[in-house]
Amino acid sequence: MKPYPLLFQPEMKERVWGGRALEQFGLTLPEGHIGEGWMIGDHPNGTTKVVNGELSGLGLDQIREQYGLDFFGSKGFSEKNGRFPLLIKLLDCQDDLSVQVHPNDHYDRLPQGELGKTEMWYILDAKPGAKIIYGLNDGVTREQLAEAIAGNRILDCLQEITVEAGDSFYIPAGTVHALGAGVLVAEIQQNSDSTYRLYDYNRLGLDGKPRELHIEDSLNVIAYEGSGASHMKTELASANQWLTLAHSPFFVTEKGKVEQAWQLQTSNESFVIHIICDGSGSIRWADGELTVKPGECYLIPANLGNYTLTGSMTVLRSYLP
Repeated sequence: MKPYPLLFQPEMKERVWGGRALEQFGLTLPEGHIGEGWMIGDHPNGTTKVVNGELSGLGLDQIREQYGLDFFGSKGFSEKNGRFPLLIKLLDCQDDLSVQVHPNDHYDRLPQGELGKTEMWYILDAKPGAKIIYGLNDGVTREQLAEAIAGNRILDCLQEITVEAGDSFYIPAGTVHALGAGVLVAEIQQNSDSTYRLYDYNRLGLDGKPRELHIEDSLNVIAYEGSGASHMKTELASANQWLTLAHSPFFVTEKGKVEQAWQLQTSNESFVIHIICDGSGSIRWADGELTVKPGECYLIPANLGNYTLTGSMTVLRSYLP
């Protein structure tokens, strides 16, 4: 089986805060408020299937079983559950998300086989004045936060940041956070669906009932002394060079601008994921070429070797450290 860049059929998720903005990437959406497109996933709650080439129709879990070591690389498996270690999403936030926090891998109340969730956001688009919640105010303790929650004053404890396209946010497990209305986001994260809600604006879910909160779990996993979260502007000084956006124990994510042919290479340790943010171009390798467009997310097998990005486009590159 000769390796080639894999494109997947996204798993679309309806969310009370979602909309229809993912249609701008040419994606077909089911009816409803679509908040998440799981673009590359190998999780019980969503497993994507290949839509191009010889492996078309196979799920990422089947690719793992048949070609895992060759395609994913020696580091390309979760040590905890053996699955593909990352989950790649596009998020359309037409309304505010719940204020939430994610556990780390070691939290003893995680479901069996589930991972913690360290993640990062790259803002693809943002309406003027769009905001996110990003961390606690300095000095907030567990006791103070619990009192604020009980008194319906939690927003007084949270930092709010205005965002624009090109902003990048690293969100280690234990970071209190929430995307706000009016942002379109690429999310790279551990392969996890574990979210604890602290506050949800007293709104009703898609079923017409209040959505569940997870106050005790949230208070348990928050990193009150700081989680290592960081954010940055990502303007690029020149083309065909990588700017590191996040370097975590679970993934490295970089941003680059393609202006002329950019020759790259995989290693036998890790796959590479490319998210096409804007522009147009192609991926060339020894046995073929694919035309790529914004919103597409490609899994480059670890054993592909040399490949070339061409055209004029902004791309994210993620791999295992």
